[in-house]
Amino acid sequence: MKRAFDVTFALLVGLVLLLPIGLIALWVRRSSPGPALYWSDRVGRDNQLFKMPKFRSMRLDTPAVATHLLSDPEKYLTSAGSFLRKSSLDELPQLWSILKGDMSLVGPRPALFNQTDLIEARTQAGVHRLPPGLTGWAQINGRDELPIPQKVRLDAEYLAKQSFWFDLKIIFLTAWRVLRRDGVTH
Repeated sequence: MKRAFDVTFALLVGLVLLLPIGLIALWVRRSSPGPALYWSDRVGRDNQLFKMPKFRSMRLDTPAVATHLLSDPEKYLTSAGSFLRKSSLDELPQLWSILKGDMSLVGPRPALFNQTDLIEARTQAGVHRLPPGLTGWAQINGRDELPIPQKVRLDAEYLAKQSFWFDLKIIFLTAWRVLRRDGVTH
C-alpha cells in the first residue's frame, strides 16, 4: 500500500507542478553556469547507493560534503540557491526518485555517501532497512539542526511506529513546516 501511495502521490504532484518545475529548471540554468539538476550519490535502502536529483542550489565547485560541514555555505550558494533551499523547492526532482523506487515519500532522509557516522549509526539501529524519504520524522523534528544521535533516534522511532496514518501526519507536518520555513539554516 505504501508503494502505491508513493507512486500515486508523486505522479499527481508531478503533474500539478509540471509547469513550476520547468520554470524552476530554467531559473536555475539562467542563475549560474551548469546544469539545472545536481545528481548526488546517496545511501538508500540496505545501504545501497543511488543517484538522487535536486535542483542545483550550489556552485559547481562546491565540495561534496553535507552543507553544514562547509566553513561558509553562503559563499557556494547560487543566486537562486538560497530561495530554493529555504522554500525546499530544490527537493522537487526527488519525485523522480520516488517514482523510480529509490525513495519513498516518507522515511529517513538519504545520507550522503560520505556521511559514514550517520550510515553506521542507522545501520546499528536497523534504520538502513527502510527506503529513504522525501521527508521524515527527523525532518519535522529538527531538520538541519539535529545532531546525528538524535536524528538516528527519531529515524528508529519512525521504523517502530511506521503506518499509513503516521506517514500522513508526517506529510501534513512537513507541509506546515515548509510553509513556515521552520528548521532551515541555509
